[in-house]
Amino acid sequence: MQKGTIIGLLACASALTLSACGGGQPPAPQPPAVGVVTLKVESAPLLNELPGRISAFETAEVRPQISGIIRRRLFQEGGFVQAGQMLYEIDDAPYRAALAQAQGSLAKAKAAIRSTGLQAQRYKDLAAINAVSKQEYDDADAAAQQARADVAASQGSVQAAQVNQNFTRIRAPISGRISRSLFTPGALVQSGQTDPLTTIQRTDTVYVDVTQSAAQIIDLKQAIKAGGVSDANGVRIRLILPNGSEYPIEGRLQFAEVTVDSTSGAVTLRATFPNPDGLLLPGMYVRAKMVEGQRSQAILAPQQGITRDARGRATAMVLGKDNKAEMRQVEVDRAVGDKWIVTKGLKAGDKLIVEGLLNLRPGTVVTPGAPQQVTATAAAAQGGAN
Repeated sequence: MQKGTIIGLLACASALTLSACGGGQPPAPQPPAVGVVTLKVESAPLLNELPGRISAFETAEVRPQISGIIRRRLFQEGGFVQAGQMLYEIDDAPYRAALAQAQGSLAKAKAAIRSTGLQAQRYKDLAAINAVSKQEYDDADAAAQQARADVAASQGSVQAAQVNQNFTRIRAPISGRISRSLFTPGALVQSGQTDPLTTIQRTDTVYVDVTQSAAQIIDLKQAIKAGGVSDANGVRIRLILPNGSEYPIEGRLQFAEVTVDSTSGAVTLRATFPNPDGLLLPGMYVRAKMVEGQRSQAILAPQQGITRDARGRATAMVLGKDNKAEMRQVEVDRAVGDKWIVTKGLKAGDKLIVEGLLNLRPGTVVTPGAPQQVTATAAAAQGGAN
């Protein structure tokens, strides 16, 4: 067989094979489907999430005001105590003795008043007829005045002794939950000691102290002054608890410190929260979500439509002319729910691509659709492939 015949037969076989497999040019790939959202101008609350600590509404450290031995402890640790309730009893024997001694000195001083007063009166009459010298009368009158002064001093001593005796009964200065006792019966306590006997905290209402950078406060004030943001009528605050749940009761901002912390550049804000169930404990770390104002002309973009490039800049893919993907550099302010407030790079009417962004390049022709449709189509295609 000649060589040309063999080549011809092979060409025919190849043509037959291509014809059997449905020969011709492969179909052109379809443009990738993407989910598109049309942006519009909306009113958005300005939320800020800040770290904070809980502190008691009132705190009292119970300390002795006299020295002595604790005889009894009269409260249940961790329980609720009322203001004026007796907490500790200190041995009062020395103070009862001091009171009795002061009372005796007062009685003695009162007795001296009568004799010195009568003597001064007699000397006054005698001095009038020159029966005694003027000096003797002056001495008698001075002795009477000294006796009256001794009575006043003795009365003060009695009152001081009574106060000290009352201090042997240590009472609660405020109502609230009482902590553990650091001293037991039999322990010696002293006036002015460093360690408190125990601590009482009022927690039916609590403070939440949060810190916010001075720069954020200035930005908010400038935005309000410029007119793009309206001031919130009484800043509302929600709490995120350490386990991630949200505290059900809303709080109110009370005041902001008038100075900036020189080390952190932050300002401390204080809010109050009702705590009827005692869920908020002093010292607990929380996150505070504050509504600081309302932006009236805001562009809200879904977060899945905003990505970051290799340099960390925020970018977005929008649907351009002829359904071509177009990349934009954008600037975002803060998150509101599942959206970003976009301050630069996007405007009302832009069609933001939020689905189908994987491997999507600028300039690629796409098939736009609603985000839910794109997701359903992709799921159906994956099911068919399986």
